[in-house]
Amino acid sequence: MPTLTELHLSCTFPDGWQATKFDDWHFYQRRFKDCCGGNKAVDFLAHDTGNMTLWLVELKDYRQHRRTKDDKISLWEEVAVKVRHTLAGVFAAAVDENHPDHTYAVAALKAKKLRVVLHLEQPRTHTKLFPRSYNPANVQQKLKQLLKPIDAHPRVTDLDRMAGVPWTAASLP
Repeated sequence: MPTLTELHLSCTFPDGWQATKFDDWHFYQRRFKDCCGGNKAVDFLAHDTGNMTLWLVELKDYRQHRRTKDDKISLWEEVAVKVRHTLAGVFAAAVDENHPDHTYAVAALKAKKLRVVLHLEQPRTHTKLFPRSYNPANVQQKLKQLLKPIDAHPRVTDLDRMAGVPWTAASLP
């Protein structure tokens, strides 16, 4: 079972899946990240080879610290940009044979379905003074509007509500 970690979260994917941290790819770091004015990346790519589905997974953990990015771009717009850039990066990696990530990229492009998941952790307790920053249902609706051609049913999950995704997530100390 492949397990990947990001910040204070880990995801364990089912046996037979190929999971990777796209932003750790040699191709992304050395060739793609700074091309065309800069590119962003989702945290994980998880390829369910049995169902031929490529999952693009972004993790956001606001339990310790609130969102610090300025309000020039919303959370859902940030995720949509990362999805678009990641898909372009996977395609570019698949056609460039001169790096170690080429094989994964070629296999990922054979997927018949794309799925997008935003794993959004927020403080469990919230008050009027410190409300939850985001209503997950609202974020999911905005993602649906932005990502419809890629995934008409993106999911927003957290540790308490995994929304039927086929992997598990855990909090790390």
